[in-house]
Parts: sequence; structure tokens; C-alpha cells
Amino acid sequence: MAEAQLSTRFRGFLPVVVDVETGGFNESTDALLQVAAVLIDIDETGQFYCSETVSCHVKPFEGANLDPKSMEVNGIDVDHPFRLALDENQALPKIFKPVREAIRRHNCSKAILVGHNAHFDLKFINAAASRTGIKRNPFHPFSTFDTVTLAGLAYGQTVLARSVQSAGMEWDSNEAHSAIYDAEMTAMLFCKIVNDVGFVQP
Repeated sequence: MAEAQLSTRFRGFLPVVVDVETGGFNESTDALLQVAAVLIDIDETGQFYCSETVSCHVKPFEGANLDPKSMEVNGIDVDHPFRLALDENQALPKIFKPVREAIRRHNCSKAILVGHNAHFDLKFINAAASRTGIKRNPFHPFSTFDTVTLAGLAYGQTVLARSVQSAGMEWDSNEAHSAIYDAEMTAMLFCKIVNDVGFVQP
């Protein structure tokens, strides 16, 4: 069955692709501003595909830093009236709930964060979970799958845009640096690499 294949493909870990937009590079002092997570599924032939995207705009925590250079890159206006951002203690459960449901559905033990420079995304998720006192973080606390490494191995590229293009997919520079777009493109890249590698079921 597809569920059994997914639960055994990565030693019981469920790959979930995450991208965050932030107010800087320091997870302890800089704001978490947007989170997107793409759930990965598997079809009857064992091919991985992107099944669902969940996302949320996040309000800067009290005293959070917003570095002007980072804000210029991500283009986020934290005071925009239609941003509909949530506090961290509301935003994280919105992301974590469908991840936990997918873990149960696929009989996995834990989610493993997939990202392009994955450690950056994971450290912001972990810091926000720690600030809010959320105990049920579904992600492995330190292990990740990094598409920088995977794309470097598969295509000789490490930049997300070039990696996606080398994989034969289109890249829209106007959409880049949105957590949703970057997460979905990273998820497509991950699925392409994993599917091309193939796997012999033990």
C-alpha cells in the first residue's frame, strides 16, 4: 500500500517541505513573518508528489527585530491591513496540525523538515515553538533533508532558481521570496530528485 511505502521510505520519517520568511538571520532576535509547509504524498506506483500547502502570515513577536535588508528582499509589509497575520502561538498550531495528521495517516513516527538551506527554516520553527511553549512540535529537532545538497548532487546547482530550472521546471523570479512559492518549488524539486533516484522497497 502507498502508506506502507511512505512510512518505510525514510525510516519512518514523513518529509514535509517548509519555507519561512523572516526579519533577519537570527532566530532568537529576528521576527518570523511567514510560514508555508507542503505535504508530500505517494501514488500507487511509488512516485512522490505535492499534495497540500498550508501557510500563515505571522505577527512579529514582542521586541522582534526587522532588518531593513531582509525586509527589502522579502517585500513584506507587516502593517498591511489585509495581511491577516496571527500571533506565533496561533500560527504554529495552524501549520503543525495538518502535519501531525499526515504523520498519523502515513503511519510515520515524526516529520522531517525538507528545505532549501533547511537548517535556517528549522531553527526559526524551533525558536518560535520554544517562545510560545508549544510542546508538540512534529518535526525532528535537528535532522533535515536539504535540497541544496540534493540539487548539488543531482544537477551541480545549489541556488534554488537554478536547481529548479536544471530539473526542467519553470521559475518565476517575480514570485520568489514568498514562503508559499519557494516552499512549493522546493517540494517539486525534492519530489523530482527522489523520484528520479528510485528506491527498492526492503
